[in-house]
Amino acid sequence: MIDIEYLKKIKLVSRPLGQRIVANFLLLPNYHIFAKVDIRIENIERIPRGENVIFAMNHTDRFNYWPFQYKLFKTREFPFTTVWVKAKYYKNAFLAKGLDLCNLIPVPSMGYLIEEYYRKTFNRKMDKGIYRAVKEMIEGRLAGAGPQERAAIETLQAMGHFADFIREQYEGVMEKVAELSRAALCEQKLNLIIFPEGTRSVKLAEGRTGLAQLALHTEKRIVPVACNNSEQVYQGSLPFARSGRITYRIGEPLSVHDQLKDYRIREPFRLLSRESQQRYREQFEGATRIVMACIDRMLDEKYRRGCAAT
Repeated sequence: MIDIEYLKKIKLVSRPLGQRIVANFLLLPNYHIFAKVDIRIENIERIPRGENVIFAMNHTDRFNYWPFQYKLFKTREFPFTTVWVKAKYYKNAFLAKGLDLCNLIPVPSMGYLIEEYYRKTFNRKMDKGIYRAVKEMIEGRLAGAGPQERAAIETLQAMGHFADFIREQYEGVMEKVAELSRAALCEQKLNLIIFPEGTRSVKLAEGRTGLAQLALHTEKRIVPVACNNSEQVYQGSLPFARSGRITYRIGEPLSVHDQLKDYRIREPFRLLSRESQQRYREQFEGATRIVMACIDRMLDEKYRRGCAAT
C-alpha cells in the first residue's frame, strides 16, 4: 500500500537503473526489431537545456510516456525523468519494485486511500455502494446510504473517526509527494512528467491543478507536450508496442515570468495542501487552463476537446 511510510522509502536518483534497463532491453528491441515504431518529437528544440522542467502531457494510454522517455534518452541531451503515476499500479509487490527502480513517484488519490484502508480493516474489497457512502461521509454527506453501507460506516467510525483519519492520511501522503517532487526537480536535477488530466482519455479531458501548483511553487517552467497516436501503438494493458508512428509536439515553455505571470504566488505556500488549494484556487485553475489550452492546440483533431472522434 502506498502510504506515508512507503513514500519515505522512495529514493530518487539522477540516473535511474530501471529506466536504462527498460530502454535498452525492452524498448529498443520492441521498437526496432519485434515491431517498427517511428517516434517523432516535433519542435524538440523548445525543450530547455541546462535546466529542469515539468512536462505536461495528455494521457491517451497506459504507456504513452515510454516512447517520449526513450527518445529523449537516446538523444543524450536531456536529464532523466520521473513521472507522477497512480498509486493503484503498486498493488503488485513485484511491479511496485520495478516502478521504484524506474524512478517514479506514486500519487495516491483520496479514493485509493479509502479503498485500501477499508480492505485492511475488513479483509475484503469495497463495493461501489459502500465506497460512495464512505466518500459522502468524508465530504459531510450521508443521506443516500442504505442499511449495509451505514453498518460498514458505523464500524469504521467506531474505530476512531474514520473520516478524519482519511483526511489526515491524505494530507500526509500529499506532503510526501510534494517533497519528492521538489527533490526531483531541485536536487536530483530530473525532469518531471505529469499528466494533468489525472486519468487516461483519448480525447483531452479537463486538467487538474496539481501540476500548476508545483510549477507556481518551484517556479520551474512547464513544457506542454501533445501526444498523438500512442493508443494505436499500445492497444492493450501489456507493455508491448505494435508497429506505428507516435508524434509528440512540444509547445513553448510556460513560465511565471511570462505566460503564467498573472498567476504567480509571491509568498511561500504549502504545496498540494488543502489549505493552499482553497486559498489559491483561482491562480491554480487559471494556470491549468493555459496549460491545457496549449496542449489542445497541438493535438491532432480526434484528440482535441470538443471534436468528435473518428
